[in-house]
Amino acid sequence: MTPSSPAEPFPPSPRGTVLVHGGRVMTMDARASVVDAVLIRDGRVAAVGAEARAASDVTRIDLDGRVAMPGLIDGHPHLLHLATRSAGYVDLRDAVDFDDVVERFDRAARQTPAGQWLIGTPIGAPYYFVERWYTDLAERTMPTRAVLDRASASHPIFISAWAPRTPNVVAFNSEGLRRMSISDDVPDRVCDVWFDKDVQGRLTGVLRGSVTNMYNHDPYWTQLRSKLPPMYPGDLVAPTREAIRRHNADGVTTVYEAHNMTPEHIDAYRTLRADGTLTMRVKAGMEVELYAVPPFQPKTMAEFEQALERARALCDDGTDDLLRVTDATLSDGGPCWPGLLHTLEPYRDPYGRPTRGRQYIDADKKRRFACFCAEHGIRASWVNGGPGDHQSCLDALEPMADALGLRSRHWMMQHGYLITPAQVARYAALGFDFTTSTSFVWGKGDMIAERIGERALRDLVPLRTLSDSGMNVGLGSDWGPKHAPFEHVEIAQTHRFGGSGRRNAGPAQAVDRLTALRMWTSDVGRAIRWDGVGTLEPGSYGDLIVLDRDPLRCPVDELRDVRVLKTLLGGVVVHDATGGTT
Repeated sequence: MTPSSPAEPFPPSPRGTVLVHGGRVMTMDARASVVDAVLIRDGRVAAVGAEARAASDVTRIDLDGRVAMPGLIDGHPHLLHLATRSAGYVDLRDAVDFDDVVERFDRAARQTPAGQWLIGTPIGAPYYFVERWYTDLAERTMPTRAVLDRASASHPIFISAWAPRTPNVVAFNSEGLRRMSISDDVPDRVCDVWFDKDVQGRLTGVLRGSVTNMYNHDPYWTQLRSKLPPMYPGDLVAPTREAIRRHNADGVTTVYEAHNMTPEHIDAYRTLRADGTLTMRVKAGMEVELYAVPPFQPKTMAEFEQALERARALCDDGTDDLLRVTDATLSDGGPCWPGLLHTLEPYRDPYGRPTRGRQYIDADKKRRFACFCAEHGIRASWVNGGPGDHQSCLDALEPMADALGLRSRHWMMQHGYLITPAQVARYAALGFDFTTSTSFVWGKGDMIAERIGERALRDLVPLRTLSDSGMNVGLGSDWGPKHAPFEHVEIAQTHRFGGSGRRNAGPAQAVDRLTALRMWTSDVGRAIRWDGVGTLEPGSYGDLIVLDRDPLRCPVDELRDVRVLKTLLGGVVVHDATGGTT
């Protein structure tokens, strides 16, 4: 069923009293208490159990024996980015054959003035394409210019490739090639971009290699990409609003958006807050030096200082019930797919060449970022991916720890998907909190084993080691699987790779079911430093979801099928798939 939206703008101060009763309510408090009722008054949990049942003059939600739990917290969703990136694109994700692709572009062409670009999403299940890709079309290959020309000769057409999979594949129609100034005379390969040609040496319209739209610093593709329309549309608000509703339908009531965030992205969330349609709690922070979208040119120190001041100006006092901007982010963690992951030992890039990846942020900037955040009371959030990132970050911070009082600041580390036990211990000693994602297991496990080696799997998303360190550890969806948070709960237990189905569920990785659920509720609530989210104990926010089965007791292979029947934010229904029957 499609998620329902509130009948009116979301009230900034939720009204009324709601009693949720008649089933099992998992509070996710410190004792993992399960009660039979919870009372929500003025947006907060007022009572649980018998005290809640004794309340009168309430709106009742009868669970009818079902299970309720706190709303989920996605610690790394890229909600705005993934929603706005595909806005206006021709959706090819579930296309089945060439005729289907042509029909979708033809339909878009009839609604688009001649000469304007028609851009398609990749074919398959983004972003890793490990479960479905263009090779799953009936024809088992990419549509060529001849196929795409059937859709339109008067519109340039482009089927895009989304990061992080590298090598990847894109396609243009004839008008698209002309607009890009690509002729048959182009060499078969320029930098790490290859051109498919037929036996007569004519371009087929298909390009392969380093052709992804993000985390791609191939100089030739960067030039080509500059001729295409911007990756993000002018309107960031409408697609983000719709994506929030979809996440509400998945049971998500809070997100942490602090990676690749620009001032414009934060302003979009503030617009939603101002117009009363923000049906989710959002904790955000600006990234002070971006490199995800090419071209990347390191900032001078003067430019870096200006970015720090901009991040500071965006911060608020952190007291709003729905939107808080309290963090600033410094990212040094390139992905492994394109060969950018910073490691201590060489590994193979997408084309078999040895690499140790790339360091984007030098030590002076790391130290300056730390000092600036400490001086101005900004929560510093770091994004590091591989052991080399962690080594340089820790080496920069540890000598400053006492002077800056780091151990009491509880700064954030994001990603951290390849990390040694010694590095985990060093972060814990500095008082860090941590968010990571089982997305990195599901979407990168097979690739990491192939390019870095089997031994690297010992350090791939070591949830047990992270949890045992004493840090607050949260999980998020990142780039997949999307709209399936309970599948992430399953992967936290099984450490299942999305491609081969193999696992790296060693003693450093796998956690039990309750711990996995806490990493989507109470633990990540503490990690993002937002009191009152992630539990249903008195005083917490009344953010609650009703499920079609018990996620603590159902078989592990059923977790990916868990459906959210109803979602409440502060006691207000923001998603209802029951038709009001629950």
